Amino acid sequence: MSVSAAPPAVTRWPVVALLAAVLFLNYVDRGALPTAAPLIQDELALSARDLGMLLSAFFWSYALLQIPIGWLAERRGAQGVLLVGLMLWSCATLLSGFAHSLSALLILRLLLGAGESAGFPCVSKLLASAVPLGELGRANGVVAFGYLFGPAVGTFLGGALITRFGWRVAFLVFGVASLAWLWPLWRARLPRPAPAHIPGTPAFATLLRQRSLWGTSLGHFSGNYTFYFMLTWLPTYLVRERGFSIGAMATVASQAFLVNALSALAAGWLIDRASARGIGRNLAYKAPMLIAHAGSVLCMLAVAFGPSSWALSAIYLAQALSGISSPGTFAIGQILAGPKATARWIGVQNTCGNCAGVIGPALTGLLVDASQHFTSAFVVAAGVSLLGILGWGVLVRRVEPLPWSTPPLPQAAQVASA
Repeated sequence: MSVSAAPPAVTRWPVVALLAAVLFLNYVDRGALPTAAPLIQDELALSARDLGMLLSAFFWSYALLQIPIGWLAERRGAQGVLLVGLMLWSCATLLSGFAHSLSALLILRLLLGAGESAGFPCVSKLLASAVPLGELGRANGVVAFGYLFGPAVGTFLGGALITRFGWRVAFLVFGVASLAWLWPLWRARLPRPAPAHIPGTPAFATLLRQRSLWGTSLGHFSGNYTFYFMLTWLPTYLVRERGFSIGAMATVASQAFLVNALSALAAGWLIDRASARGIGRNLAYKAPMLIAHAGSVLCMLAVAFGPSSWALSAIYLAQALSGISSPGTFAIGQILAGPKATARWIGVQNTCGNCAGVIGPALTGLLVDASQHFTSAFVVAAGVSLLGILGWGVLVRRVEPLPWSTPPLPQAAQVASA
């Protein structure tokens, strides 16, 4: 595996594109089960509660491993850790096509979560090492386009494969495609990891005392709750609640996820442009987060209580709002932590953020089983969206690099300055 120092500007964007492609595969693979969920539910005679547990199982191992993976990426190198993760999640996807029981699928979803846990801590570490602050918005926009385009392609292609060949073939195709990407990732020349104990590197306890860390974590949890709720349950909602066929569901869901991806790409470019034109990094990053979370509340309530036309329009708008918040979700943490601490910061943030994946799909299954409708699930999603305003707007005070190289301050002063 080849490594090098941070690439110059002329080679920086191919690195960003490569990382976006890896996360694209990450989301294609994790979205295969939700697309196939109505057929799997029928074949294995699963209740909504069983399906909710199956959809949430991915996040049990995914969230649990975020902090250890962040630590490992800073000690052993993000590229190698990412390679191992890609191999693990590709095999889990492939083997899901051979599963014939709820227990087998549960084990493979746990394995998928373990492999995919390498994605964001490693990618964030590599981006913080390769991309200057003034380009992090665009870089994260490109990466966000990659992982948000994954559900669009995965749902559309998965729906086509499922309709023609059955749900098992979709897992086989996606698993093989991900395995094929091991070679280009192995050969890529990515930034060389910094030494583990360079001067000014903050201790883990210092990270945990930062108010902004808990702000980004709460904001991430809030945004992820709505995103994962839609990612895991939207196909079943469209089929069961609105009467869509598998083909029609795949078209609508993939179009909605495509809106999300395009919105993220545009938002990343606009954030950097606004910062360069004197608006200020703080406002340029925080305004999209606050708009997205306030708008999400209205969209979830519109889906819950509106007629079909309102519900479909709100689904598309919710995906657009999710997209504009995506670049900042990771870029804000990368800016605050800097190259010295990004992997661990994102590890903590992503652990908290993906607790939403543990809670949301399972809670939705319980609510749907209890009422036989999705109304209460969308109301809960609206309430959780409000938490993002507190996280990004109040707990994160300034989107500026934290001064890790300065002498340690007393605890009270550290919290006050975060």
